[in-house]
Amino acid sequence: MFDVNNKPKGLVRIYRATLNSARAFKWLFSNESAFRQELLLLVLAVPVTFWLNISITQQIILILAVLFVIFTEIVNTAIEAVVDRVGLEIHPLSGLAKDLGSLAVGLSLIMAVLVWIAVLI
Repeated sequence: MFDVNNKPKGLVRIYRATLNSARAFKWLFSNESAFRQELLLLVLAVPVTFWLNISITQQIILILAVLFVIFTEIVNTAIEAVVDRVGLEIHPLSGLAKDLGSLAVGLSLIMAVLVWIAVLI
C-alpha cells in the first residue's frame, strides 16, 4: 500500500521524478511515431530560429510553439494509456476520450503553424 505521509521529499523526490520522466521519454521515443516526428520537428526548428533574423523573444516563441505540440502529444498518449488500461473493449466514451486527445494535438499543430506564420510575416 502507498503511504501518502512517507513520500520522498527534497532531492530524493527530484531524483525519482527525473528517473520517471526519463523512463517516459524512452517509452515514447520507442513506441510513438508521432512523438518521434514532433521531436524531429523540434530538432529542425531550433537551428532554423537561429538562422532567421528575428528577436530572441520571437525565437523563444517559435520554439515554444513546437514544444507545445510535443506537450500535447504527451498528454494525448497519457489519455490513450489510461483508456487502454481501463479496458480494451470498444466503448463510445473511450473512443471519445481518444478522439478529443487527437483533436488537442491537431489544434496544437494548427496553433504552431499560425505562430510560425505570424512571426515570419
